[in-house]
Amino acid sequence: MAYKVLIVEDQDIPRELFEIYIRSSDRFTHLLSVSNAKAAPAVCKGGEVDLVLMDVMTELDSSGLDAAEEIKRDFPDIKVIIVTSMPEYSWLSRARQIGVDSFWYKDGQKDSILDVMERTMAGEHIYPDETPLIRIGNATNHEFTDRELDVLKELTTGDTNAEIAERLFISVATVKSHIQHLMEKTGFKTRTELVSEARGLGIVIKDKH
Repeated sequence: MAYKVLIVEDQDIPRELFEIYIRSSDRFTHLLSVSNAKAAPAVCKGGEVDLVLMDVMTELDSSGLDAAEEIKRDFPDIKVIIVTSMPEYSWLSRARQIGVDSFWYKDGQKDSILDVMERTMAGEHIYPDETPLIRIGNATNHEFTDRELDVLKELTTGDTNAEIAERLFISVATVKSHIQHLMEKTGFKTRTELVSEARGLGIVIKDKH
């Protein structure tokens, strides 16, 4: 029996590659491709989907993680694999928290997507140990603490230190200290430069709700 796969991907090249990989396998069959994650739960409701390949950032800013959470809640037997090229630090932990079965980075991962799909359908949970290593200024994303990344993510909103402190339940002084450490590690001279580079590289991506 071939497992039926739903692809949720808004970029043409990776979507077409996934479709080619699936067609090359006798273990899987391509059911449908959609570009907006919000459509995925409705497709799953039809009862034919065995596996979802889910990008995180999809058409119209629709979150693949939000859709994956809904699918795993309402259709727990459907396997979900998050597929992304973005190194955003919080996605791995959120995927685990909401019950996503496996997580695969599109670039530079040793396991092929078909291998991950087969192992996932067999009941394994395949997750990378860490996000991809990205250089930012004089540092890498792996040199930042989780709290520094939390602050960096909030900085992308353009909010004040006081607003960030309130949202993270820490003091303004602590926010300033984390920002100072980020600037020292990266060598950037301004917050704007730091935030622009971090956002451009995908190290921090603020969800839109």
